[in-house]
Amino acid sequence: MKVILKEDVKGTGKKGEMVEVKDGYARNFLFPRGLAVEATAENVNIMKARKEAESAKKEKEKAKARELAEKLKSITVVIKAKAGENGKLFGSITSKDISDKLKSDYKIDIDKKKFNMPEPIRALGTCDVEVKLYPEISAKLNVKVEQE
Repeated sequence: MKVILKEDVKGTGKKGEMVEVKDGYARNFLFPRGLAVEATAENVNIMKARKEAESAKKEKEKAKARELAEKLKSITVVIKAKAGENGKLFGSITSKDISDKLKSDYKIDIDKKKFNMPEPIRALGTCDVEVKLYPEISAKLNVKVEQE
Protein backbone atom coordinates (compact mmCIF):
# COMPACT_ATOMS: atom_id res chain seq x y z
CA MET A 1 0.00 0.00 0.00
CA LYS A 2 1.31 3.46 -0.87
CA VAL A 3 1.07 6.06 1.87
CA ILE A 4 2.17 9.66 2.33
CA LEU A 5 3.91 10.26 5.65
CA LYS A 6 2.73 13.19 7.76
CA GLU A 7 5.72 12.92 10.14
CA ASP A 8 9.14 11.27 10.19
CA VAL A 9 8.76 7.56 10.96
CA LYS A 10 11.93 5.75 11.99
CA GLY A 11 12.75 2.95 9.56
CA THR A 12 10.04 4.01 7.10
CA GLY A 13 10.74 7.50 5.78
CA LYS A 14 10.69 11.27 6.22
CA LYS A 15 7.77 13.68 6.39
CA GLY A 16 6.14 14.33 3.01
CA GLU A 17 7.54 11.20 1.33
CA MET A 18 5.40 8.67 -0.48
CA VAL A 19 6.44 5.17 0.61
CA GLU A 20 5.29 1.61 0.02
CA VAL A 21 4.35 -0.21 3.25
CA LYS A 22 2.50 -3.39 4.11
CA ASP A 23 -1.29 -3.07 4.42
CA GLY A 24 -1.39 -4.18 8.06
CA TYR A 25 1.35 -1.75 9.11
CA ALA A 26 -0.54 1.11 7.49
CA ARG A 27 -4.00 0.16 8.89
CA ASN A 28 -2.87 -0.84 12.38
CA PHE A 29 0.02 1.53 13.11
CA LEU A 30 0.38 4.51 10.75
CA PHE A 31 -3.27 5.52 10.21
CA PRO A 32 -4.49 5.26 13.84
CA ARG A 33 -1.55 7.34 15.10
CA GLY A 34 -2.03 9.96 12.37
CA LEU A 35 1.46 9.40 10.99
CA ALA A 36 0.33 8.83 7.39
CA VAL A 37 -2.52 9.13 4.91
CA GLU A 38 -3.35 6.87 2.00
CA ALA A 39 -1.76 7.93 -1.29
CA THR A 40 -4.93 8.71 -3.24
CA ALA A 41 -4.85 10.96 -6.30
CA GLU A 42 -6.17 13.89 -4.24
CA ASN A 43 -3.56 13.45 -1.48
CA VAL A 44 -0.76 13.10 -4.05
CA ASN A 45 -1.82 16.40 -5.68
CA ILE A 46 -1.89 18.11 -2.28
CA MET A 47 1.62 16.78 -1.55
CA LYS A 48 2.93 18.05 -4.91
CA ALA A 49 1.38 21.49 -4.34
CA ARG A 50 3.02 21.71 -0.89
CA LYS A 51 6.42 20.76 -2.29
CA GLU A 52 6.12 23.35 -5.08
CA ALA A 53 5.11 26.06 -2.60
CA GLU A 54 7.99 25.11 -0.31
CA SER A 55 10.55 25.21 -3.13
CA ALA A 56 9.20 28.58 -4.31
CA LYS A 57 9.53 29.92 -0.75
CA LYS A 58 13.13 28.65 -0.52
CA GLU A 59 14.01 30.30 -3.84
CA LYS A 60 12.53 33.58 -2.63
CA GLU A 61 14.56 33.38 0.60
CA LYS A 62 17.73 32.60 -1.39
CA ALA A 63 17.14 35.62 -3.63
CA LYS A 64 16.67 37.85 -0.57
CA ALA A 65 19.88 36.48 0.96
CA ARG A 66 21.86 37.16 -2.26
CA GLU A 67 20.47 40.71 -2.38
CA LEU A 68 21.43 41.29 1.26
CA ALA A 69 24.91 39.85 0.62
CA GLU A 70 25.48 42.38 -2.19
CA LYS A 71 24.28 45.17 0.07
CA LEU A 72 26.60 44.11 2.92
CA LYS A 73 29.68 44.11 0.66
CA SER A 74 29.41 47.88 0.22
CA ILE A 75 28.78 48.67 3.90
CA THR A 76 31.45 49.58 6.44
CA VAL A 77 30.24 49.44 10.03
CA VAL A 78 32.03 52.01 12.18
CA ILE A 79 32.06 51.28 15.91
CA LYS A 80 33.54 53.69 18.43
CA ALA A 81 35.15 52.19 21.52
CA LYS A 82 37.49 53.23 24.31
CA ALA A 83 41.05 52.03 23.85
CA GLY A 84 44.41 52.32 25.54
CA GLU A 85 47.54 53.97 24.14
CA ASN A 86 48.70 50.91 22.21
CA GLY A 87 45.37 50.48 20.38
CA LYS A 88 44.03 47.72 22.59
CA LEU A 89 40.35 48.04 23.47
CA PHE A 90 38.98 48.21 27.00
CA GLY A 91 36.68 45.22 26.52
CA SER A 92 35.87 43.84 23.08
CA ILE A 93 33.53 44.15 20.10
CA THR A 94 31.27 41.10 19.79
CA SER A 95 28.82 39.94 17.14
CA LYS A 96 25.99 41.45 19.22
CA ASP A 97 27.63 44.89 19.04
CA ILE A 98 27.98 44.62 15.26
CA SER A 99 24.39 43.39 14.89
CA ASP A 100 23.06 46.29 17.00
CA LYS A 101 25.09 48.86 15.03
CA LEU A 102 23.84 47.45 11.69
CA LYS A 103 20.27 47.68 12.95
CA SER A 104 20.57 51.24 14.27
CA ASP A 105 22.57 52.75 11.38
CA TYR A 106 21.42 50.82 8.30
CA LYS A 107 18.07 49.30 9.39
CA ILE A 108 19.40 45.82 8.56
CA ASP A 109 18.37 43.19 11.09
CA ILE A 110 20.76 40.22 11.19
CA ASP A 111 20.82 37.77 14.09
CA LYS A 112 24.06 37.80 16.09
CA LYS A 113 24.42 34.03 15.62
CA LYS A 114 24.88 34.49 11.86
CA PHE A 115 28.17 36.34 12.32
CA ASN A 116 31.15 34.01 11.98
CA MET A 117 33.69 35.44 14.41
CA PRO A 118 36.15 32.98 15.96
CA GLU A 119 36.86 35.53 18.69
CA PRO A 120 35.73 39.08 19.51
CA ILE A 121 37.57 42.11 18.11
CA ARG A 122 39.99 43.45 20.75
CA ALA A 123 41.98 46.11 18.86
CA LEU A 124 41.45 49.29 16.86
CA GLY A 125 41.45 49.04 13.07
CA THR A 126 39.45 47.35 10.35
CA CYS A 127 38.63 43.71 9.83
CA ASP A 128 36.32 41.59 7.70
CA VAL A 129 33.60 39.58 9.42
CA GLU A 130 31.87 36.73 7.60
CA VAL A 131 28.06 36.70 7.79
CA LYS A 132 26.22 33.45 7.03
CA LEU A 133 22.93 34.60 5.52
CA TYR A 134 21.65 31.30 4.11
CA PRO A 135 23.19 27.87 3.54
CA GLU A 136 25.84 28.34 0.79
CA ILE A 137 25.35 32.15 0.86
CA SER A 138 27.64 34.28 2.97
CA ALA A 139 28.98 37.83 2.78
CA LYS A 140 31.98 39.75 4.09
CA LEU A 141 31.17 42.77 6.23
CA ASN A 142 33.82 45.41 6.79
CA VAL A 143 34.00 46.48 10.46
CA LYS A 144 36.05 49.51 11.45
CA VAL A 145 36.79 50.11 15.14
CA GLU A 146 37.75 53.69 16.00
CA GLN A 147 38.94 55.48 19.13
CA GLU A 148 36.08 57.04 21.08
